[in-house]
Amino acid sequence: MKPKSHSLKRNLSRGAEIVLVGAFTGAFVGVIVTLFNLLVEMCEEFTRGKYDYLVRHPAFIPLLFAGLFLGAVVIGGFVRFLPIIRGSGFPQTEGAAQGLLRFKWYKVLTGMFAASLVVIFFGLSAGSEGPSLMIGGAVGDGLGQVTRRSFPVRRYQITGGACAGLAVALNAPLTGIVFAYEETHKRFTPEVFASSFTSVVVAMVIRGALAPAVGLFTTPIFYGFHFPETSLSFLPYALLAAVIVSLLGIAFYFAAMGMRKLFRKICPKKFMWTCRMLIPFLLAGAVGLISIYAMGSGKFFIESLATSTGEFEGIKRMFSSPIWVTLLVAVLLRLVVTACNIGAETPCCTSFPIFAIGAGTGALLSLLLVKMGMGAEFTDTIVIICLATFFATVIKAPFTSIIMTLELTGSFTYLLPVVLAVTVSILLGRIFRTEPLYERLLEDFMEEEGEKRQKRTCRVRVGVAAGSAIRDILWPQSAVVTAILRGGEAVPAGGGTILQTGDILTVEGTPQSEEVEEYIALLRDAVGEVIMDEETSPTPPMSENKSQQ
Repeated sequence: MKPKSHSLKRNLSRGAEIVLVGAFTGAFVGVIVTLFNLLVEMCEEFTRGKYDYLVRHPAFIPLLFAGLFLGAVVIGGFVRFLPIIRGSGFPQTEGAAQGLLRFKWYKVLTGMFAASLVVIFFGLSAGSEGPSLMIGGAVGDGLGQVTRRSFPVRRYQITGGACAGLAVALNAPLTGIVFAYEETHKRFTPEVFASSFTSVVVAMVIRGALAPAVGLFTTPIFYGFHFPETSLSFLPYALLAAVIVSLLGIAFYFAAMGMRKLFRKICPKKFMWTCRMLIPFLLAGAVGLISIYAMGSGKFFIESLATSTGEFEGIKRMFSSPIWVTLLVAVLLRLVVTACNIGAETPCCTSFPIFAIGAGTGALLSLLLVKMGMGAEFTDTIVIICLATFFATVIKAPFTSIIMTLELTGSFTYLLPVVLAVTVSILLGRIFRTEPLYERLLEDFMEEEGEKRQKRTCRVRVGVAAGSAIRDILWPQSAVVTAILRGGEAVPAGGGTILQTGDILTVEGTPQSEEVEEYIALLRDAVGEVIMDEETSPTPPMSENKSQQ
């Protein structure tokens, strides 16, 4: 076994490497994603003006649908030849960070950059967060390959780049860091923290330097909202709104999954992706002509809901109808087009459209709650609470939802109500057995793309070079510690077991059959030296046991 001083030196060297590559990744992500979001804002502003012009000059509407048809054909071709970019980008990037997927970074970076801009340009219900996250992950993977980092280090770079991309898109650094734990790796390790924190900080510094020069927003996105101090008398109203919007979120989840099945059935294989893209593109054109609040990412719609009087002065009413009609139409249309985008797997992010559905529902509920006795000054608070609750219900990321909401508004006065509301959403999700949306989409993607190939059981004995908890190590995907030998005696192999120098671990897993040697190399990089490759024999995939990871 190697001496303790050697282990300490190795850990310090590894930590320094992760911090340096994280900073390197953050710098590139900060520049590229800031530029991307600048183009996104320009596209959204142009598109709103275009649809407003068409409403006033209906003779040009046929040209709009001709353009939408052409856009659908182009994006269908993109997705056909580069299927990794389909959908929001969240599931595929998480899969790459977890070691489940491999992608060619330069194709992902350029493909997602171009395709998502086209989608946003045509006014689909799409945001920039998912593409920003995927572009950031691709940048991290590309820098890792160019600098010839090991695969585990590249996974940290993908994680850091993805978190930095999300943070830059939302101007929300804590959200980017929390995303690494709750969504990507679902656990805390010093290495994951170092990579995500360093990348996010450097990327945000770059964004902060560039944003004023290019005209990108520098304040919290929802800075126009007003949040008075809440009291216990407000909590019943918040909980009632949470229950209603959570049930709507559950219905939306099942509707989106139903849309996916529907698109698979109705679209012929020969023209599958063109057919899939045609429906959301043409639907987006019709919706944009009906209500400007149902198109685009939803940022403009949410900002228009800000009010201190409960009157929604920023909303332009449809045909002089009551304000609740305008809000109801916008919410219903967004529900349909966003579920359609998820079903068709259009290359666009659904996070901000999901925010918009939650916020619009909150605005509708606030009108009802004010009539029930709630003070009109709490209208903005209800809007934001419903935004966070709807997102948490669909995505099942409660901490990310809470932190993101606080950062996007720059206020903490409603912290207790939003925590209670998000808790209600998670409990109702468990009752109705909904799955985290991005996990479900990742599973579907891997199955459709043939990622479940023939595997082999690999049982390896490794020596530990330095102590840490089993769950703190970024093991290769599917690796499970089945036995620990310490001084000739067996010790429990639980996730919280603290390893000691000299421990002998038996690790079992199911790497792809052609990756057994790489799998053993990853173990060596994770914990020390490989002592013996005891068995590599064909076997059906073992049942997943991630309690120790």
